Amino acid sequence: MQTLNWIDWVVLIATLLTIVGYGTWKTRGSKSVQDYVKGGNSTKWWTIGLSVMATQASAITFLSTTGQAFSDGMGFVQFYFGLPIAMVIICLVFIPLYHRLKVYTAYEFLENRFDLKTRSLTAILFLIQRGLAAGITIFAPAIILSVVLGWPIIYLNISIGVLVIIYTVSGGTKAVTVTQKQQMFVIFAGMLAALFIILNLIPDDVSFTKALDIAGASGRMEVLDFSFDLENRYTVWSGLIGGTFLALAYFGTDQSQVQRYLSGKSMKEMQMGLIFNGLLKVPMQFFILLVGIMVFVFYQFNPAPLNFIDSSTEKVLASQYSQQYQNLQEKQSILFNEKKALSIQLSKNDDDNLRQELFALDSVEKTHRLESKYLIKRAIDTAYANKYDRLNKELLTLGNNKDSEVYKEKKEELNNWYNESAKDTKTNDRDYMFITFILKHLPKGLIGLLLAVILSAAMSSTASEINALATITSIDLYGRNLKEEKDEKHMVKATKVFTLIWGIVAIIIACFANLAENLIQLVNIIGSIFYGNVLGVFLLAFFFKFIKANAVFMAAIITQIIVIIGWWFDWMPYLWLNLFGCVLVTLIATFIQILHKNNDSTGIKESY
Repeated sequence: MQTLNWIDWVVLIATLLTIVGYGTWKTRGSKSVQDYVKGGNSTKWWTIGLSVMATQASAITFLSTTGQAFSDGMGFVQFYFGLPIAMVIICLVFIPLYHRLKVYTAYEFLENRFDLKTRSLTAILFLIQRGLAAGITIFAPAIILSVVLGWPIIYLNISIGVLVIIYTVSGGTKAVTVTQKQQMFVIFAGMLAALFIILNLIPDDVSFTKALDIAGASGRMEVLDFSFDLENRYTVWSGLIGGTFLALAYFGTDQSQVQRYLSGKSMKEMQMGLIFNGLLKVPMQFFILLVGIMVFVFYQFNPAPLNFIDSSTEKVLASQYSQQYQNLQEKQSILFNEKKALSIQLSKNDDDNLRQELFALDSVEKTHRLESKYLIKRAIDTAYANKYDRLNKELLTLGNNKDSEVYKEKKEELNNWYNESAKDTKTNDRDYMFITFILKHLPKGLIGLLLAVILSAAMSSTASEINALATITSIDLYGRNLKEEKDEKHMVKATKVFTLIWGIVAIIIACFANLAENLIQLVNIIGSIFYGNVLGVFLLAFFFKFIKANAVFMAAIITQIIVIIGWWFDWMPYLWLNLFGCVLVTLIATFIQILHKNNDSTGIKESY
């Protein structure tokens, strides 16, 4: 557990309270649905661009992306290559339609084109995937503060969620947009300061270009992969094709993003805001990955732990695997000295032999880290097995069999202990790398600022998500299916209630979340499972005028089932699920329409 200096506390608390207070004060008193949901259509293009970026840049972005770069290098940036292409398509196709129809939500358009059940289905699919993602965006910074403060994650999930709920319920879309400008300023300032400090922590005789050479020798600077190997998650082709479809679905059909630009003052402002995002997003992600690379270089000259989660290391050292782990630490210490010597030589003399030796040593270090994860996992599993054996012996002496209530109660206690221990004893430490570096190596004041960066990102993303979830619930489901028409005051109140409810749901999901291999991958996997299908429905609405409502509705349900099965059995890397789902729903809808063309009486509405 780390202890924050009072300066860091002042910087952290002052930053967060200023953002929450300003957002609540500035946007209080929304009286119409237009004001609460679309921000009164008064947002300028640069605010739209920053708001769109802030919505996507959650705490996971800064925790996981830097960890991704540290472990695997710059290749993850290829994930974003399709984003600029998607921005242009959305500006030319999606925005003009949304603006002309004056919709409050993306799914409102689908009722104009198809029918109410198609609108409701796509809205529900959105609620499922975005509701899950909202919980994860709260959980990520809760991990950080649990490391910093030693508090239970459940209390932190609640605290972070409540902060977001306060200003989001109060001011709606305008509150989200207004606060995101301040949050993006904090984010940019903090990350620039972090990079500057990291470069100053690297030895003076190692220049920035030499640092990049050292990272490149360890295989971290391989940005582009032109292979067609489906086993590789991140290639130029998966980014350009799968990434384009994911970005089209996310920015074109996900209400958490659509709501950001629907608040624009005019269609031109909306389009310019998205183009602004398209131009800045890839450089921004490249920069964040670069910060992770520089942290990697820092650890070539300074000892790094085998596992960046201190609590996991403490538990394995207290187990019967302690000696094995200590032996591994000694091997890692010797390896570090060899790597440091080679890195110093490489910084003075660019030699291919040195590069090959450094790459080989880096491969050995990766093996050490895998072995450390194996020992940590064995430690927790062995502790469980020992407790299980003791439980059986205890019950045997009491004369209870495995069907007795006493046995079941004791077994439940044991399983609860294991689940809690497993949460505390994690092996996948990528998401902890950056926060560990921040806490142990950065100066006072900057630690507080970077914690504010990560929490600001979490708050901005979560606020957009619960704002969108509430809007969809209120407008697409509650308001649209009411038999009696309600006035503006009632709908604003209902949307506020749904905002509160979804905030609570996000907190609950966060409390049940746990570390995946990498949090940023988990969020993108959840999106990829649903986005391709929803995007396909929108493309059918835009370009396939002979396809009618019943065919689309049935195709969407069938496609979603198939995509989930495909993900479960790992048919392909998750990025390709976006293309797969989009193409599949198009083909199935076309087939059903042709098969039943004489039975489907639902036509294309004149309003389209």
